[in-house]
Amino acid sequence: MPPPASLDPSHRPRLRPTLGAEANDDGAIVFDPLRIGQSMQLTPIGFEIVRRFNGSHTLAEVQSAIEQLTGGQVVSLDALSKLIGTLDEALLLESPRFADRIGGPIRKPMCIGCYDADPNAMRSQLRKLFTASGGPGMPEATAARPHGKLRAALLPHMDYGRGNVTYGWGFKELVEQTDAAVFVILATSHYSTNRYTLTRQHFESPLGVVETDRSYIDRIEAEYGPGLFDDPLAHIPEHSIELEVVLLQFLLEKRRPFKIVPLLCGSLRDCIGEKSRPSDQQDIAKMIAALKAAEAACSEEVCYLISGDLAHIGPKFGDEQRAEGSWLEASRKQDETILAELTRADSASYFNAIAAEGDERRLCGLPPTYLALETIRPRAGRVLHYQQFIDPTGHESVSFAAAAFYE
Repeated sequence: MPPPASLDPSHRPRLRPTLGAEANDDGAIVFDPLRIGQSMQLTPIGFEIVRRFNGSHTLAEVQSAIEQLTGGQVVSLDALSKLIGTLDEALLLESPRFADRIGGPIRKPMCIGCYDADPNAMRSQLRKLFTASGGPGMPEATAARPHGKLRAALLPHMDYGRGNVTYGWGFKELVEQTDAAVFVILATSHYSTNRYTLTRQHFESPLGVVETDRSYIDRIEAEYGPGLFDDPLAHIPEHSIELEVVLLQFLLEKRRPFKIVPLLCGSLRDCIGEKSRPSDQQDIAKMIAALKAAEAACSEEVCYLISGDLAHIGPKFGDEQRAEGSWLEASRKQDETILAELTRADSASYFNAIAAEGDERRLCGLPPTYLALETIRPRAGRVLHYQQFIDPTGHESVSFAAAAFYE
């Protein structure tokens, strides 16, 4: 919703409070750490204007302040209106446009670039996750189910280029081993401090719109209580659900309709620090109970999709040493210990293995994986594939795996 051609002098524009700014040779760049809005380069005078857009100053007051600062330079209302319009289009202002972006019925894709915006090109790209060297091949229309009923699958949320065939191994098992029509996606939360965050928004991609099961979400909220929608921005920039939804669309678009239940899961660092069992925490226990109750009331088959990676090490993540040599090998062995616990499908052993190392390697998949294991209490687990991405310069290494859990 663009502003009028020339705003009233009493108008009080307000920048979104979570924005950041960095000075450079041309003035300053305003950016959005949540990646919802677009970055914007400003001249020195432009930055002085914009930093006064805090909701307290009228445009007339901004004009006066700039005139005093520059020793007489006059900025017209028309110029200010155009600047506000540009900021609004970049989703940097608190405005009706921004409110519609975050609160509308459909969440727009944020990861185009990780996957192609053209549907056919995207399908070709996703197919390679299965058919590339080391991949499992495309899922078959009918497949044997020797391990029992699939209840959940752990999948990476690395970008497709680095996650590559690990995605293929996990999603092949998911598609072949369940007829679920509802996928509860328990995903790592990267942008919110809240323990759990739901959304009722449907998810859009170049392949169309995936419907969120709002009745299922209502049942979770009814059992859990208030607080699950306190952070309306949490889902907007988040990739950990979007990348899984896109692959579900690709694989199931010709097989069957399905719905999703998108739940973001925040950190368990408090439990690690206190050396306490996560399920003893009131909010975690409530969520376990809420998920069980919501599924029990569902008339369709339900499967859980766990979106989480393993270790994050190297200078990119705050470590002093580079991710190389013996440290990488030690990290791999620590991953193997944790994955062995996943084959036992025991939530306590899995958590204890991570807590024992103080989560120094930042295993972001811990919260959603623990929640899934506690909720479904699977009989057994099976590791399908493992990878350790290593940046050639040693700046970072991220490990991830695909695993399946059966009842």
